[in-house]
Amino acid sequence: MKVGIIGLPQTGKKTLFQILTGSELREQSGPPKPVPGTADILDPRFDKLVEMYSPKKNARARIDLVLVPKIEQETIIKGSIFNDINDVDAICHVVRAFEDEGIYHAEGTVDPLRDVEMVNSELLLHDQLFVEKRIERIETALKKIKDDSQAKELELMRKILVHLEEEKPLRLMEFTQDEDMIIRSYPFITRKELILAFNIDEDKLDDDSLLSQIKPICDKEKIEAMSVSAQVESEIAILDSEEEKDEFLTDLGIEEPALGAMTRLCLKALGLISFFTVGKDEVRQWLVRLDSPAPVAAGAIHSDLQKGFIRAEVMKYDELIAFGSEAELKKQGKMYVQGKDYTVVDGDILNIRFQV
Repeated sequence: MKVGIIGLPQTGKKTLFQILTGSELREQSGPPKPVPGTADILDPRFDKLVEMYSPKKNARARIDLVLVPKIEQETIIKGSIFNDINDVDAICHVVRAFEDEGIYHAEGTVDPLRDVEMVNSELLLHDQLFVEKRIERIETALKKIKDDSQAKELELMRKILVHLEEEKPLRLMEFTQDEDMIIRSYPFITRKELILAFNIDEDKLDDDSLLSQIKPICDKEKIEAMSVSAQVESEIAILDSEEEKDEFLTDLGIEEPALGAMTRLCLKALGLISFFTVGKDEVRQWLVRLDSPAPVAAGAIHSDLQKGFIRAEVMKYDELIAFGSEAELKKQGKMYVQGKDYTVVDGDILNIRFQV
């Protein structure tokens, strides 16, 4: 499961990618290529559990990221940018909203709403052109040989084309199981979940006006949006200790680095949730698909746990923090024993009982 980071030139997407992955980008020779990386999930619940248990070791969950070469006329014409985007499961579009006369803007002026609309239009156009070509091919094939499966696909493609011509992304379109099987391998970019990350000036950190402006579009097109200051996040990243980072955030009136919210939005876009295992030996965060039953979550830890699953002992994060200890939870009857049909909820703390 990968999130592709895209954006126009000079938006700060490289800086955010480097902060998220903790890696330095090297100059590429030849045509630009996607750059892979992994990012820790910055979750304050994990930090609180580590503080509570003081384990010998701890491990955050991680997600795969891909920095996609910049969107510009050359990559659009060649189509290479769309091939790279098609290879990811969700998209994070970094949009420039900061002012800096020393950094040029591809369109001459800073206008984040215009840039969002322009990139969204290019993604829609890509899908529309694919569908039009597919319709032509199927129609030509059906003139030679009648085929029920192709006739069924043609009907679906025409329905999709009408949807796209109304300038609506495919993530808004509902498909039956059969329809999903037909198009599953097709390079539909607007079917992917989309996050907008507005790269803002430091002095705009407490200004939600941009998010308010974009909200109608996000609500209409099923898009998540957030603000982040690459400049501030860079300054946080180079601080040596957690104490310094906390002090820096307090001075700016920020509860947590915006990259924490960014990684959680990426999880949401991928349809993933977090659960935890805790103890004096290790505190660990795990990822599993939304609505997964307990045995599947156990399998995320180890395949043997899924095969031999007996039950899951479940603590709710909020209740553990409220009561302060596992002992107090048990005393209050808040330690839950769940079977194979239990659906794991984001933030659950699990202890898996199994027998192989």
